[in-house]
Amino acid sequence: MAASYGIPGSSQSGNCQKISPKLGHDKPAGIPTLAPVSYQVFARKYRPKTFDDVLGQDHVVRTLRNAIAQKRLAHAYLFVGPRGTGKTSTARILAKALNCTQGPKADFDPDEDVCIEIAEGRSLDVLEIDGASNNGVEQVRDLRESVRFAPARGQFKIYYIDEVHMLSNAAFNALLKTLEEPPPHVKFIFATTEANKILPTILSRCQRFDLRPIPTETIAKHLLHIAGNEGITLDPTAAWAIAKGADGGMRDAQSMLDQLVAFCGDHITEENVLDVFGFTSREKVARLTATLLDRETPAALSLIQKEAESGRELSQLLGELIGCLRALLVAKLDPSADGEGIPSELWQQLLGLAEDYAPDRILAAIDVFADTEGRMKWATNKRLHFELGIIKAIQVLAEVRITDVIKVLTKAADHCGTDLRSATAAAPSPPREAAPPAEEVPAPAAVVPEPAPRPKSPAGGFAALESMIEEAPEVTEVPPEPEPPPWKDESKPEPAAPAPPPQPAVEETFYQDPLIESALEKFKGKVVSG
Repeated sequence: MAASYGIPGSSQSGNCQKISPKLGHDKPAGIPTLAPVSYQVFARKYRPKTFDDVLGQDHVVRTLRNAIAQKRLAHAYLFVGPRGTGKTSTARILAKALNCTQGPKADFDPDEDVCIEIAEGRSLDVLEIDGASNNGVEQVRDLRESVRFAPARGQFKIYYIDEVHMLSNAAFNALLKTLEEPPPHVKFIFATTEANKILPTILSRCQRFDLRPIPTETIAKHLLHIAGNEGITLDPTAAWAIAKGADGGMRDAQSMLDQLVAFCGDHITEENVLDVFGFTSREKVARLTATLLDRETPAALSLIQKEAESGRELSQLLGELIGCLRALLVAKLDPSADGEGIPSELWQQLLGLAEDYAPDRILAAIDVFADTEGRMKWATNKRLHFELGIIKAIQVLAEVRITDVIKVLTKAADHCGTDLRSATAAAPSPPREAAPPAEEVPAPAAVVPEPAPRPKSPAGGFAALESMIEEAPEVTEVPPEPEPPPWKDESKPEPAAPAPPPQPAVEETFYQDPLIESALEKFKGKVVSG
């Protein structure tokens, strides 16, 4: 019975050719052949091939170049950094530099056979090992056996272990001796995203290189370069939005660009990026920050509601809000700081709104949102926690602190100027009349001294305040003594009352200083004698 083979692209019930199976290698006539798929994603197609292609890691590239030029090559290297920052690419470039023709040399030809084999992962002298799936002692023992053999073609036998932190402690201990004293023809290159999980005994035997997150501007420029090579129209705002969402990872940004090309075609706008990945535009982040600084709670909650209903990622929006507040805080301390990609017009408006807040107040709002971010990470209702964080942050911005009281008094003193203080200090004190000798009486009556004349202050911020104080009635009369009761015998002298202990002299003019009086008047205070 003849077997039935379906032609690709046709339905099951369509016209299918009946072909008798043969044991030979002759291809049945009439069956179309599929063309080989040659498409490569941007992350692979534009992977760095030389040291000059590595972006955002100048400190690593410079050190490796100098080590190769000076022939100061270590036997073990450790690359640490977030995902998509170039750990594997840098390791392969280093392997090419070591095993290239007439190497080691930093400026090698990436198109020669040895370098192409290393780039494609089929070189016999460069072994790439996945630490997650080869993390046992048996795999490390096999590695220890293979290091004894000389390289097949190049000068070195290079072992690259990715995600090395996934090795077990027993595997690490089995690798210690070989890593400390490897054969001269062996080099180890490790890569990890979590260096804290690697044993200290391993770390001490490696030269460590920390790869940093790639700056947003660098990623955006590289995306525009890729789009130009591929004939794609990529708006600069869209490139910035992709780079911002990639969070320092070049591979993530290139994968996002691949997805956008499949979704949008040859023209990609910022709105496409926001719709596909649920990002929030910089204008909306600036608007939310403005409502926060204006302390407009209903407007801020309305913005969050619209973003949630449109399917935006609220955690990402909160991170953007924290970044904007952080940029405002830095701008208060360093006026030359930029606006983290916010358009200049909106950035100037935010700077004007932030003038009314001290840096510690903006820092307090950032602390509130940092706590909110921690709660939103595990919460199912993220919108609720976001709204609560907005309300609490506005309350923090509106509350009055002791620092605000000091700030008001300082501004008042600065408004009056130094003339008020100099006039107060230069005003001559009124001459004090000599007090008559006290007569010996059984019980001296208390006498209220007349207040000293107040020094006049120049016309300024406290003139109206002082006039109000001067118009206040002053108590100058002494209340009469009460008459003795009728049963009291006045013929018998009363025993002399003990003299009151001497009180320390208090300068009467201290409480008459215009600054003190204005503070007492503003806060409705009074002087209480101790």
